[in-house]
Amino acid sequence: MRVLGIGARVDLGSLYLGLMREGHEVRVHASGPASAGAFGGLVETVADWRAELGWVGKGGVVLFERVGQGALQDELRAAGYRVVGGSSLGDRLEYDRAFGQRVLRDAGLRTARSVAFPGPADAAAWLARNPGRFVLKHDNNARATVVGEHPAGDDLRWVLGRTPPGRVLLMERLEGVEVGVGAYFDGRRFLRPACIDFEHKRFFPGEMGEMTTEMGTLAGFEGAERLFGATLDRVAPSLARAGHVGYVNLNMIVDERGPWPLEFTCRFGDPGFAVLAPLQRDGWGDLLGRMLDGGGHEGFAVLPGWSVGIVLTVPPFPKEDAASPPEDDLPLFFREPPGAEEMARHHHPCDVRLEGGRLLARRRTGRAMVVTGTGATVQEAQAGARARARNVIAPDLRWRADIGDRFLLRDGARLEELGWLPAPPRPAAAAAGPGLRAV
Repeated sequence: MRVLGIGARVDLGSLYLGLMREGHEVRVHASGPASAGAFGGLVETVADWRAELGWVGKGGVVLFERVGQGALQDELRAAGYRVVGGSSLGDRLEYDRAFGQRVLRDAGLRTARSVAFPGPADAAAWLARNPGRFVLKHDNNARATVVGEHPAGDDLRWVLGRTPPGRVLLMERLEGVEVGVGAYFDGRRFLRPACIDFEHKRFFPGEMGEMTTEMGTLAGFEGAERLFGATLDRVAPSLARAGHVGYVNLNMIVDERGPWPLEFTCRFGDPGFAVLAPLQRDGWGDLLGRMLDGGGHEGFAVLPGWSVGIVLTVPPFPKEDAASPPEDDLPLFFREPPGAEEMARHHHPCDVRLEGGRLLARRRTGRAMVVTGTGATVQEAQAGARARARNVIAPDLRWRADIGDRFLLRDGARLEELGWLPAPPRPAAAAAGPGLRAV
C-alpha cells in the first residue's frame, strides 16, 4: 500500500515508520518551513504533495495529520481518493469552540456554561462583570488553553489583556475527573473498541507549571464502552453525514452529575496515537484499511491492559525555536540499546533526524521521543515506560515520572464509584482483607 502523509510538520513520524516496517511505501509532505529536515534520513519527504497524487493513486491512502484542511479532504474524497484524517465538520468541531458545544447539546449532552467572544477585550469586560473561575480557550487552537485559578478571575483578566486579537471562549471551570474517550471513524460508524485516556499536560509532576502540548498519557481499550456510548458515540450521525474518516476524541470532566464534554480533537492525537500503538495488535496498515473500507461493524484487534506513554523532551520545549540551527540538535543515546522489535513497539520518535547513523533530537521543538510501557495493570505499564525513559540519555533530557499516578491515587476509584469504569477483578487473597483494592 502507498501512503502519502500531509501536514504542517511530520507529526506522525513514528506512525510512518510503523507503516514502513509493515512493508508499505510512504512519502510525506511537511509545509511548515521550520519542519525542513524533520525525520531526515528516516522517511522520504516531498516538496509538493499534489505532484504525488499520481504516485499514491486511487488505491493508496492520503493521510492528513492536522485539522484545518477538511474542505480539501472532502474534495479529494469526492474525486475518488482514499483519505484519512478528518472533514470540514471535524475542522469546525475542533476549531470553532462555540459550534462544538452546540453540536454536543444537539446530541442531547449536557455542557458547561460557556460564552464566546469576538476578541479578548470583550471577554475581559464580561469577566469583570461576572467574576469567577473559568477556562480560556481559543478558536483555531491559536494559543494554549489557560485554566483560571483565581476565584474572581483576576489571573484570566491579566492574560486576556495580553492576548492577541481573535475569537475566544470562556468556559466554566468544573471540578471532577478529567478523562477522554476516542475512536476511529470509518465514514459511517466508529470502529470498536473505543479507547479511554488520561492526559497530563502540565510541564511538572503534580500537575504544576505551564500547559504543554503533552507530557504523557495513560490509555487503554478496556472499560471505555459506557462512557463512550453516553458521549462521543452520540455524535456519530453528524460525522456520518459529513463523511468523516479519522480519529475523534472527546475530552470531558466527570462528576456526580455525569459527564461534561469539553472539547473535540478531530485528528490523530499526538502523542495519543503513539500511546495506543502498542495495544493495536495488527498495526497501522490494518487500521487505516479498516477505516477506509468500512470495517467498523467488525472492529479491530487490540491487546488487553493499559499503555503509559512518557514524552521525553529537551530545551526549548515547551517553547519552539524555529531559528535553531541543525548543529544544535542533540544526540540520543541508550544505556542498553533496545532490539529492533522493542524499538518498534515502545520507542516513538517525535521531532528527530538521522545523521551518520545517530538519532538526533531537533532543538526546534525539543520533542524527542515518546516511550511506552504496557501491562495488565497501570503499575505494570508505568514500570515499563519509566524503565525505557531511564534508558534514554541526552543532554538536558526532561520527562515526568508520574504519568498515571493521578489515576491510581483518585481518578480510577472515582470513576468506578460513579459507575463509569468497571471495577477490576479482585484476587481471592485480597477479597478477605478490608480496605484492599486491586488496580
